[in-house]
Amino acid sequence: MKLKTFLSLTLTAVFLSSCAVIRPGEVGVKQRLGKLSNEPVEEGFRFYNPITTTYLRVLVRTNNVEQTLLLPSKEGLTIVSEVSVLYNIDKNEAPNIIRDIGKNFERDVLINTLRSSSTNISAKYFAKDMHSLKRSEIEESIKVDMNELLVSKGFDIQAVLLKSINLPSRLSSAIEDKLRAEQQIEELEFLVQREEKEANRKRAEAKGIRDSQAIINEGLSPMLIQFQSIEAFRELSRSPNAKIIITDGKAPVMLNTN
Repeated sequence: MKLKTFLSLTLTAVFLSSCAVIRPGEVGVKQRLGKLSNEPVEEGFRFYNPITTTYLRVLVRTNNVEQTLLLPSKEGLTIVSEVSVLYNIDKNEAPNIIRDIGKNFERDVLINTLRSSSTNISAKYFAKDMHSLKRSEIEESIKVDMNELLVSKGFDIQAVLLKSINLPSRLSSAIEDKLRAEQQIEELEFLVQREEKEANRKRAEAKGIRDSQAIINEGLSPMLIQFQSIEAFRELSRSPNAKIIITDGKAPVMLNTN
């Protein structure tokens, strides 16, 4: 029984050591007697001779690398920033990457390129730009610069993200003061515009009243005034109350004696 158990365990170990599993999002690069195959191996089970052959796995799905970098600014300040890079690898180039760069391609090439590109690009901008709308412009410039260096090697840089930016304390305070001042200016400009609109409204209202009065005055002819006076006298004659009416024949002035 012990011999059978030993043989079973030995066969199982040999079987497992002779089987490679290429997972989704990976390709395998077959290495036989030290020589790399030129064709990548897709996901699935692969059997091989563990004495002469092995499989090197390479991630080809979108991967994320994060680094904390010291970035120089145009005015000579040093900015601490956490930078994230999203990238993937052309699966057909996986054998060439392993052959030309090695298994540590992320550390040896990608991260070093990120450091170089980030330093070169950030030095063209002022520190305050990293906290403004130019932040996305800086990210895009780093991405373009990295792709120019790495696309021929089989890398595709999808995005570069400046996730956190720590400015010197004095500069941060100065930027905050400037933002507050700009906000106050915008509030004052809003108040001025509101007052100007209110003044325009009042001018329009006054003009409307003036024009209305002019139209009424034009319509009040002497004949119309006399006619309205006659109508007023007629209404007064129907009233049972005692009244004193003083008139010059044109416009009555009524005094109520009650």
